Order: sequence, then C-alpha cells, then structure tokens
Amino acid sequence: MIVNRCCSKNLLIVIFLLIASVTFSQDISFKNSNFKKEKQELNLAKENIAIADEIRADGIEKILAMQEANTLFKQAIFYYLKAQDFNPNNSELNYKIGSSYLFTNQKEKAAYYLTRVTDLTNDYPSDFLFFYAMALQLQGDYLQAVDQFEQFKVTAKNKVYERYQVLAKKYTKECQGANDIMRISNRIWVDNIALNTEFDDWSPCLSADGEFLIFTSNKPNEKPANEFGIYDQDIYSSNLDARKFQVILPVAELNTENNDVAGGLSYDGQRLLIFKEEHGNTDVFESKLNGLKWGIPSRKMGEKLRGGNTDGNETFASFDPPDVKVYYITDGGYSGNKNIYFSGVMNRERNLWGKGQSAGHEVNTKFQEGSVYIHPDGKTMYFSSQGHNTLGGYDIFVSYVDDLGHWGEPVNLGYPINTPYDDLFYSATASGRYAYIASNRAGGIGGLDIYKVTYWGSDKPMSTDVQDQLIAGISKPVSDNTISKPIIVEEKSLTVFKGNVLDAITKKPIKASIEIILNETGRVYTSFFSNSATGKFLLSLPAGNNYGISVSAEGYLFHSENFDLPKGDGFNSVIKDVELKNIKVGSNITLRNVFFDSGKWEVKDDSFPELARLVLLLNDVPNLKIEISGHTDNVGAKSFNELLSQRRADAVVDYLVENGVGIERLSAIGYGQNNPVDSNDTPESRASNRRTEFEIIEN
Repeated sequence: MIVNRCCSKNLLIVIFLLIASVTFSQDISFKNSNFKKEKQELNLAKENIAIADEIRADGIEKILAMQEANTLFKQAIFYYLKAQDFNPNNSELNYKIGSSYLFTNQKEKAAYYLTRVTDLTNDYPSDFLFFYAMALQLQGDYLQAVDQFEQFKVTAKNKVYERYQVLAKKYTKECQGANDIMRISNRIWVDNIALNTEFDDWSPCLSADGEFLIFTSNKPNEKPANEFGIYDQDIYSSNLDARKFQVILPVAELNTENNDVAGGLSYDGQRLLIFKEEHGNTDVFESKLNGLKWGIPSRKMGEKLRGGNTDGNETFASFDPPDVKVYYITDGGYSGNKNIYFSGVMNRERNLWGKGQSAGHEVNTKFQEGSVYIHPDGKTMYFSSQGHNTLGGYDIFVSYVDDLGHWGEPVNLGYPINTPYDDLFYSATASGRYAYIASNRAGGIGGLDIYKVTYWGSDKPMSTDVQDQLIAGISKPVSDNTISKPIIVEEKSLTVFKGNVLDAITKKPIKASIEIILNETGRVYTSFFSNSATGKFLLSLPAGNNYGISVSAEGYLFHSENFDLPKGDGFNSVIKDVELKNIKVGSNITLRNVFFDSGKWEVKDDSFPELARLVLLLNDVPNLKIEISGHTDNVGAKSFNELLSQRRADAVVDYLVENGVGIERLSAIGYGQNNPVDSNDTPESRASNRRTEFEIIEN
C-alpha cells in the first residue's frame, strides 16, 4: 500500500509520541502508589535518599568554594545506590548519582546515569545541563560540552546560574582551548602498570634512579573497612624487577589505624615525607630508612610553623636537591584554597623551619593545586593544578626557575599525560626519560591508577661500565641502565652518582656520612648517610659547579671524589662502590680535592675544604702520624717533577701546621713520577697520576 506524504508525516509524529510516552512513562517516582506492596522498602529508600541529599548538598557547597569534596560525594553515592537498587528508574535519583560521580575518582561512571536521565524525562532540574556538559567534556566531546554549558546559561534560573557561574565559565574556557592542547604532538607513551587494583592507587614517589617506588592505596588491608565499605589509606613499596614493579609490600612500620599517605620521596630513596591528621589538622612528617626499616615519623617542619606546620592543612610535599627547602601543598595560604608553598630550614638540629612562603603567583591560582615535585636538577617544578589552561580537572604542568629563584610561567605537559580527568603526582627519574603519574582517566582499573610515562625518541648507545678512578670529566656517560630503548627528552643537566659504601677488606656495608661541598665557596651543598643495611647511596648533582664529595665513617679513612660539571653539561650516570679503609698503619688515601696550578705548588683556595677534613681527622685521632706524599705524571723532566712533588707535599704540611696540627706528626716526601697509578698514555690517566696522598705511619 502507498501512503501519501501527509499521512506518512502524521504517522511518524504519532509513532514518535508513542515512543516518547513509553520512554518517559518509565520515570518512576518514589510514591506509595507505585510501591503498594513494598512500603517498608520504599520508606528505607527515601531515608537513604534524604541522608545522601544532605551529604551531597555539603559537597556541592565545597565544590562551589573551589574545595575538594571527593569523600563527601562517595558517601552520598553509597546511600543513593541503596535507593537505586530498589528503584533504578527515577530520573531525579539518576541525576543525583551521576552528578555526584563527577566529583569522585570514578568520574567515568557519571555519563551512564546522566544519560539515563535523558532517557527517562525531558523535565530536567535547573542545574542538570551543567553536570551533563561536564560529562561531555570528560568524554572529549568539547563542542557539545560548550553548547550545553551555553544552554545551561540560557535556561537555568538566575540564582542557579549565579551559583555555578565561575565553574561554568572555567569549564567552557577549558573546552574551547582543549583542541589547542590536543594538537601538540608528543612522542609519549602512558601505560597503566601492573600494581593497580580496582581501588585507588596513587601518589607515586620514585627514587631518582627509578628503581624504588612508594605509593598509597586504599585497597583492602588488615584493618576493617568503614561504614561505607572503604578501607583506610596505607603506604606500599616496590623495587624494580625486570623493568616492572611487581612485588608490592605494605610499609608496615608507617601504616597506622588511620590514613597514611606518601607525599614525597628523597632522591636517594632514604627519606619519605608523608602526611597524616593529628588534632583535626593534616601535617607533613618525615620518616628515615634505618637499614631495611622505616623509622617513626617526626613532624618535618617543627611543632610550630604558623600553628602545627602552618595554619592550614599540609599534604603532598617534595624535597629540593640541596635539602634546605621543602615544597608542600597547603590550604593555609592567601587564597584559602590549596596552593604550593615552601619553607626553608633554619636550624636542622632543632628542627626549626622558616615561615611558609608562596611559590609565587605564576604557579598558584584561585583554584586548587594538587601536588608538587621538584626535579633533582633543582630547576624544574612539576605540579598539578585545576587552574591555568587545563583540559579539565587537574592537569600536570612544568615550571622552570630563573636566576633570581622565581618560578616561571607554567607549561601544560599536554596529551596523553593530561586528559579531561584528574592527572596528578608527577614523579620522575633523574634523566627525565621516565615518570609516574596518577590519574582517574577513563579505561583505568580502579579509581585513581598509577601510570608510567615514557618519552620516546631515537636510540642511544648504552654503557654500564663502573668507574673506579678520579671522575673529573666523563667522556662516555652511563645512560639509565634500566631502559631497553633509550629516548631523547629535554636533557636534564645533572649527574647521578650511585653505589654502595663498603669496608675495603670485609666488603660489608657501612653507614657513612656523605657530604657534598661546592669547592668554589667551600659551602656544604647537602649531606646525608648511606644505608646502614645495604651501604647504598644515591646523589644528584646539577651541572654548573665543581663538587667535592667526602665519604666518612667512624674508624675509617675518609674517601673523596671530585665532580667538575660545567654549566650546560648533559645528563650523566655514574655507578661506583666506595670502599673505606680502616685507620690502620699502612692505610693510604688520595686527597682528590687538593688542587694546584700547573707547574706550581701553592695550594689553591678550593683545596681548603678537603684539607680541613684532614685536620679534623688528625684532631679526632690524636695518636695518628701521617706522611704526605706528592705525585706527578711523566710530563717534563724527572728531576723537576720530584722537586715539584716535594714542594707540593711541603705546602700541604705547612697548611696543616698553620691549622693546629703538630709538625712532629707530619712528614712530607715527593715521589715525582716514580709511583704512577695509571698508564700516563691519556690525559685522563695522567690526571690520575697527578695527586696528593697521605699514608698512616703510626697510630
């Protein structure tokens, strides 16, 4: 049968109205007439909704005040879902569940419930389009999201729009600028890693060599879940094995009955900043690795720093390379929202710290900053923020410090590191080639998951040679020896020096004090200890200085190294064990940071820190008698080299005497070129032979 166009059109209208009638008739309200035989269950569902409504209302107020409300919305959802189990076909309940998920770590679930609302009714709450547009933004549908934000502005009641106006404008701007960020071509892989669970796994804290990871999770543990079925946050650790973090262990000595969250790991993996709540306030605490066990955390920045650590709540924190500052997130700043602050140490022994200062208006915004990490190069800050030019939620940014110590304009790291979801907690290897982040992006295993970021590029040759002699220049640096395909990324100007401090005879590990000196000024750059159980140490030295490194332990001769790292020098990695010698007659040590001009014997000023340590050793061991010996390479006449080495040895003795060491404890001899320790065939080997030593001749 042929139907004319008019009849066809009318028929389609009738069919559409029938379908719409059927669809919208499925919107079942929580009324007694709809549940005549289930009155008890209905009342319980309405009670759960009432409880959830109160919690959700508090959460909305926090969101409008630019504050976090993840916990509140999870609690609201807990009660809403009880009612949803009873009646899944109520548009208002689906709207409340969907809008609540938008502010949790399970944002991806919001779209299902908000789309369900559009299936059930065309009579939406006044703020529905605001939340619906947020869901579209999460899905990367930026044009539609902008359209819905505009529709919200037009259709919402004035009072409703005014409440959401700041956020609506912010999200609209994010959507309008998203394509510019997405167009940036990045050779980056972002991979979900094996340790993730269906729960929140987050706050990755990585050692500078990339071999040790600490993180936080609320996965089931030995303690009972709370009334909402949620477990408390605990701290976990893992060591790299076959390029993966596979064996996950709880850090039992740090985990308590309450939430314990990892905030920042020292570059050598020996100290950990955590935050926890005490007396209604969260403060930053520090724990030190004593052998294989973490010590009892103590308040990092003293008992009083504007009240507690500050007047506000301190959470995620980061060391800086010289270890004189701690950067941290606080809501006790000028804006009342979470911003990045820092505090400098005033007296380390008494744990006194200066008043917290803002990291600056370039990085801090009127929105929330979520995490902060100072790279071992000392010049690069990675932080997460809801402000600036984000794709949505938290994005990760990088900022570089200028010569005056001011942090510059942040740069969005772009896709695929950043997404419309929350992307936080950037923690990188010293080389910058690998990093770990946490994100609640779509497609994850749980809420927040930890992801590995790999910067890809052309291959480079690798070397794993161990260097056992003086390291004043590195012609063939060791690449990060845990990578299978080295990549090119923005070059970090620093050298990583790692290894173990061992007894030279027994090869047992030693807990040794390691001090790094800026030779030009004699100032201590930083100091720390090797691990007592393993002897492990790791230090990162930014380029642009000449460093003296002293390794000392009670009952042993100290060991020294010199790193001359010119400004602009690239990334290097040196792997070496340091063997300390017992203070016994016959023990010999090279003073690697004693310097002379070519052909001269006047001790240079940058030798004084090294010689001061020798004075200290002689003062600490009053029975010690030593012989100072000078050595040269084979360049020049043998007679001149013997004279030069003798005068250099005499000059060192003169310095020691001038600084209070009795002459009767000292002798000097110049061996010239007679006792080489290397071949004299290359500039490097000749540099090794030009040295000043001392030998214990009586103790």
